[in-house]
Amino acid sequence: MHEMSIAMAVVGQVEEAAEAGGATAVTSVRLQVGELAGVVPDALAFCFELACAGTLLEGAELVTEPVAARAHCRSCTGDWAVGMPPRLACPGCGQATDVELLTGRELQILSVHWEEGPGPDRVRTTAPAPALAPAREPISEER
Repeated sequence: MHEMSIAMAVVGQVEEAAEAGGATAVTSVRLQVGELAGVVPDALAFCFELACAGTLLEGAELVTEPVAARAHCRSCTGDWAVGMPPRLACPGCGQATDVELLTGRELQILSVHWEEGPGPDRVRTTAPAPALAPAREPISEER
């Protein structure tokens, strides 16, 4: 099950950024998961809980936001919901050779909430960014 390797990668990236930011605990991680990313959200949640054990993320909540798959036909300029199983031929003109997937392959960290410094009342939320960065800057799954 590749969800475990995904969960471990997310935990590693979030923990690295949280430690750099002086976090004492991570309380939640929000992920965007595309319909065609090949990830089973329930399996990912199970693996995430296991991967968090013994880290700053232990007990953190994983929130997944699904992204529906959409495609675009360059021949007739039509857009459609791809669905599952994926329908990659244009429903408008029948073409399948000039089709572009617009959405549905996403798998990225959108935000992280953590506690920092002394006292439980200091909580930080990060926003998306192109790369892992020190605290006070957003976090993304890509390096």
